[in-house]
Amino acid sequence: MSPGRSADRVQPKQEPQEPPGSAGRPPHRPGPPPDLHGVVSAAHQGALPAGLQQRVQGEAVQLHHQDVQVGLQILPVDGNLHKTCAMVCHPNGVAGLALSYDGRFAFTAGGHDHSVVQWTIKLSALEAAVSLGGEDLTPFYGLVPGGREGKFYRELEDYFFYSQIRSQGIDTMETRKVSDHICLAEVPFVMRAIGFYPSEEKIEDMFNEIRFSEYADTGKLIDKINLPDFLKVYVNHRPPFGNTLQGIRQSLAVLGAPNAQGESALGREEFLELLLTRGEHMTKEELTDCFATLLGLNPEGWKSEPAALAGRGSEICLEEELPEEITAEIFASEILGLTISEDPGEDGP
Repeated sequence: MSPGRSADRVQPKQEPQEPPGSAGRPPHRPGPPPDLHGVVSAAHQGALPAGLQQRVQGEAVQLHHQDVQVGLQILPVDGNLHKTCAMVCHPNGVAGLALSYDGRFAFTAGGHDHSVVQWTIKLSALEAAVSLGGEDLTPFYGLVPGGREGKFYRELEDYFFYSQIRSQGIDTMETRKVSDHICLAEVPFVMRAIGFYPSEEKIEDMFNEIRFSEYADTGKLIDKINLPDFLKVYVNHRPPFGNTLQGIRQSLAVLGAPNAQGESALGREEFLELLLTRGEHMTKEELTDCFATLLGLNPEGWKSEPAALAGRGSEICLEEELPEEITAEIFASEILGLTISEDPGEDGP
């Protein structure tokens, strides 16, 4: 209220009269500010005006909120951590978000805390963070263990170029054609070689992301990928904390039951039945071939290697090869053959 105006003099707001010809229609009342959950499109009113979009390296900027935070994101979203910033604004979550007409201020409503906060938008701070973060792949090198000169990235380079040799045939004596790209069919194999095991759904998501990466500009689909773009796809799709024994134990606690030692475990038959009937579809032949490779009964690489197709595969009996009881330790070390840490972030990419 303005100074000198008492509360008892405030008159209730009158509803607007219906225009002629509108009889029978409910009166229009302005609704609450839109609730923009997560990342919103740049075309929505959460996007900054066009006059301010060019201030950060010529790229559009969007305003967004999620849970208890409000932040800015430079578009397109490519995984560069320096292109986004966020702050905690309401302890119980954001109920509404609005932007001033000139794009200089944002307003958030807290809902349960009965508060509205005004935020000043300073794109120069976001621009400085992007500049200090480095250009090209520099921000992404810091997202893998050891950076560009580390062991992980060197192994990634080796696997990337080995996949070119493998796709041309590992036992040929013809001159090799080495390039800076690999075909999309090789992407899942390189991902698994560096320790990321995507589901078939995740693989399809990665394929679509690569295929349509330039479609809006060129109208063409992409059927190959270079190493820098592969690194971006990897850091954007890998699980943030990797797999841990604790996570496997929690899964077995849901799917299985305590054994004589008090550990969560699955029986062999139940374990195989779950693999065949739950999650992504897998045939019995595919399951047998996978276990034949994991247990060392097929040549290394199995069907991923063009020359390695003469394995025992469907001839093996899983009931004879697998232990009667599957615990987290047995599943990780004896079946998968992996060294997995107890807690997130202790090992692996």
